[in-house]
Amino acid sequence: MSVRGQCLVIFACLLGALCLASLVAAVLRLRFQSETAKLVLDNLSIRIKAWWIMVLLVGGAVLAGQHAVILLFAIVSVAALREFLTLTATRGADYGALLLSFFVALPMQYGLIWLGWYGLSVVLIPVYGFLILPIAAVLFADPKNFLARTSETQWGLMICVYCLSYVPSLLMLDISGYRHHNALLIAFLLIVVQLSDIFQYIFGKLFGRHPITPSVSPSKTFEGLAGGMACATAVGAALWRITPFHPWQAAGMALVITVIGFLGGLVMSAIKRDRRVKDWGHLIAGHGGVLDRVDSVAFSAPIFFHLTRYFFAT
Repeated sequence: MSVRGQCLVIFACLLGALCLASLVAAVLRLRFQSETAKLVLDNLSIRIKAWWIMVLLVGGAVLAGQHAVILLFAIVSVAALREFLTLTATRGADYGALLLSFFVALPMQYGLIWLGWYGLSVVLIPVYGFLILPIAAVLFADPKNFLARTSETQWGLMICVYCLSYVPSLLMLDISGYRHHNALLIAFLLIVVQLSDIFQYIFGKLFGRHPITPSVSPSKTFEGLAGGMACATAVGAALWRITPFHPWQAAGMALVITVIGFLGGLVMSAIKRDRRVKDWGHLIAGHGGVLDRVDSVAFSAPIFFHLTRYFFAT
């Protein structure tokens, strides 16, 4: 089957799952009428509607081709970076660094991926960006909280642009016997990481008793993590046919990106806790901001890319 055909099958399966979820939510709303149940089901319905939009956007971009995928994640990075920097203590002296982040570093990073320039794309932000941003800020001669302000801008650029750009960067990999199928790697990564989050939420709600880090994210439990990891790993193994991996390799990849995604989510939760906010934003109903939805992906994408490149790329 062609890569487009495989993408269509995956897309159809996801839409089918969403149809089933929407039907189940509608039945539950008719079955349970208590105020407590109504609040839970209203939240569930909002989340499902948001998933419809996200699946249609990502699925449409994948089917439209690699340039559409790159453009979509560039837009996601803009929204995520804006949410991140909104919570930082920026001053007027930081405007130069912020302008460079949004209008130079971000478009250059995705432009290099568009051109397939791997060598420069992996060092642009962590090397040149990290050197140039503090220089741009210090020229305004405002040393108050300079280290904290500069670090926050660098960290936002790293997570929201550099790490997220590794998702479309998967299109650059040259894997023997897998050419022109790289879009399926993006599907594998996003399905495994996002389903892991969903399963962690479900198992945490049903069986969660022991929080992993109560002071950071009391809703994340050992039971939720175990259930989410097991289910996501099983899904990854089941999807091995759309990857260049053997079943056990697909399971191993799924396990690694699930763990890294979970830990990344904890890091981002700690930042929100430090800033005394519940969500990064309110753009996605039921999910918070864009960064709330892609925080796990931002941490897992670079690991998945480099593991795939090191062990499977030519």
